Amino acid sequence: MMTDRFLDSSPLPFCGGCGHTLVVRNTARAMAKLDLAPLDVVLVTDIGCHGIIDGHFKTHTVHGLHGRSVALAAGLAVSLPKGKKVVVYIGDGGVVIGLQHLIEAAHRNFDMTVIVFNNMLYGMTGGQPSGVTPSGYRTPTCPDGVRERGYDICRRVHTAGAASARRVLGRGDFSDAIAEALAVQGFALVEVLEQCTSYGTKHNPGRSLEDVARDAGLGFEHLQNDGVRPFVFESRSDCPSLLDVKPIVTRYAARLDHRISVLLGGSAGEGIQVAADLFARSAIASGLSATCKGSYPVTVGVGYSAAEIILSPEPITHAGYISPDAAVITSADGLSHFRSAIAGMRSGSVLVDESVPRPETGAALNAADIRGFAGARGSAIYALLLFLQQHRYFPVEALRDEVADSKLAGKIDIDRLYAAAAGRSA
Repeated sequence: MMTDRFLDSSPLPFCGGCGHTLVVRNTARAMAKLDLAPLDVVLVTDIGCHGIIDGHFKTHTVHGLHGRSVALAAGLAVSLPKGKKVVVYIGDGGVVIGLQHLIEAAHRNFDMTVIVFNNMLYGMTGGQPSGVTPSGYRTPTCPDGVRERGYDICRRVHTAGAASARRVLGRGDFSDAIAEALAVQGFALVEVLEQCTSYGTKHNPGRSLEDVARDAGLGFEHLQNDGVRPFVFESRSDCPSLLDVKPIVTRYAARLDHRISVLLGGSAGEGIQVAADLFARSAIASGLSATCKGSYPVTVGVGYSAAEIILSPEPITHAGYISPDAAVITSADGLSHFRSAIAGMRSGSVLVDESVPRPETGAALNAADIRGFAGARGSAIYALLLFLQQHRYFPVEALRDEVADSKLAGKIDIDRLYAAAAGRSA
């Protein structure tokens, strides 16, 4: 079968009669018609019934938050090399939640194909109407029919500047419409009108998809903006923030011969994220691969600030860990955030500020006067200098020089912190 090249052989995970199955099979059929290679395709999905298809595609897949698949795909579309195809799956609920993402992607004409599973309601949470639900359509929470007129997604993205937009009925073989969208250079959207067998058909007995579309005034014309160009970065000046990123040159030699994960935890507003980034950059300057993932609460400036850093002499393909190899904690806020991870450590090391209560852990525990000596702003950098002096995964000088060459240099005395860390180690 044409779909075998892109889908595994297991049954698709949708309800019997659900139009989602048709959308998936028609997508695979369209990819086959264009002779795409599975690993030249990135499928981006989000929350919704459609999103449980990820594991069945043989393509690359990315799964995001509800309504954010278009935003994720936009980043991929402008960064992947030519020849790669970005395909977005999103439901009508996700379209409304991420409507601004959709409009902006169409406006900029990002090179992607968006396929909307429009079953006219939220099928995963009980059948509530979405902003795309047509006027008069009945759902479990609107048994008399939705009063408001739903958004016409095709016309909205067309008006925004999309290269191509069309609506099709989720019935039979509509793979040609998807194939045509996949072939577009720029933003192309295919809205598939379908009904949810769990909540849609039983509340709208006797109404066909044609009836629904006609009553709501939804057309099936192919809307095009001829002559528009797909968005590309013509030069680095298109994105001024890129100009502030200095290239990392390998100037040091690391001693690390295996992958490790390091947790850095402290308080918001104390430079945790900057310190983690500089630590990762200095590791790269020492010939290592490094990733850095930060987190903090929505109340910016209050509470914890944390970072998860992975270092490896080999390329890093997954920035995760089962149990950390080390933790560096500069405040009670940081300890509170990482307490369970530290408690689960059975080896490795934990460095904490002496003002922080000693956590329960199976790792080697060390305490130092970090905040008292370096102050709140310099505590994260000083703690990492102490950490490097102890373990020597890469030269401490690499971190010192990276800090000295950064905007942080005017805010902390890196030479003083470096000398103190060296003296304490000695």
